[in-house]
Amino acid sequence: MDTNASPTFRIGSVPVYGDAILAPMDGFSDWPYRSICRGLGSAMSYTEFVRAEYIVKAFKHMRPRLKFEEVERPVALQIYGDDPDELYEAALRLQELSPDIVDINMGCPAKTVAHSGAGVGLMRTPLKVARIFRKISAALPIPVTGKIRIGWDGFRSYRLIARIVEENGGAAIAVHGRTKEQMYGGEADWDVIAEVKQAVKIPVIGNGDVRTVADIDRLKVHTGCEAVMIGRAAVGNPWIFARMDRSAVPLEAVKQMVRLHLVRTLEFYGEHKGLYIFRKHAMQYMKLQSIPRLRRVKIIEQESPEQFLELLEEAWAEFGETSPK
Repeated sequence: MDTNASPTFRIGSVPVYGDAILAPMDGFSDWPYRSICRGLGSAMSYTEFVRAEYIVKAFKHMRPRLKFEEVERPVALQIYGDDPDELYEAALRLQELSPDIVDINMGCPAKTVAHSGAGVGLMRTPLKVARIFRKISAALPIPVTGKIRIGWDGFRSYRLIARIVEENGGAAIAVHGRTKEQMYGGEADWDVIAEVKQAVKIPVIGNGDVRTVADIDRLKVHTGCEAVMIGRAAVGNPWIFARMDRSAVPLEAVKQMVRLHLVRTLEFYGEHKGLYIFRKHAMQYMKLQSIPRLRRVKIIEQESPEQFLELLEEAWAEFGETSPK
């Protein structure tokens, strides 16, 4: 980053350099992968969401999920919950980690989250959202932001919630252009993101159906948003933050990235758990889906990192990247 350059935009007083950001994804945007994407150009880091209750009652056990390094800044720690007081206590506790931003998740559509009143469930309780943002933004010395969806099919409250966030001290809002019921299927509605951008003066970050480098600029032009969040399309393709489509990445660069990501995952989780967790990333990196199933399973189920890489090298030598990119 050129420290003499002007920031692309600001979240409160926090300068952000760049317009493409790795979305917070449970099980994927952990420290090993966040650090890789940040190094390739993701403009800031959002942690995986953590339940406010766990931060209040078991902070020591939650700290690994909130790990970040100084080079990742600006960093947003994302929390979720349905109790305003518990979210407030959690946000205060997070100040021990010196984040740049605290983000409130109001977009998770999973039943276990949404049907308990958290995640996108909060979008059905506007007064509660107002209380959450008013109380936390008044107490913290750093910006408070939110991530939302369109709402529920029968309660599309995105404009109302966006204005409530702004009017109660929120410094930015990210919008995923899908309803709770859509989950991650169907098409994202970019017009909704544009409506939110017209409704508020705080920065808006658009999210949904950004699959290629060209989509980053297309979404920005369509909506006027300051930046774009990239989720599923970034899994196995951190190069999108370096403005490189997956089809343009040389096989040798893929190999090097797999090794780097594996090393960081083993360092973070330990060998046994780390290799197990890395399997889901490996499938996305390797593009080996058309290799015979038994061969693929043999690679993925290795319990030794050395053997895993050895079999992977053999497969690459024999098949290369055999499925469409």
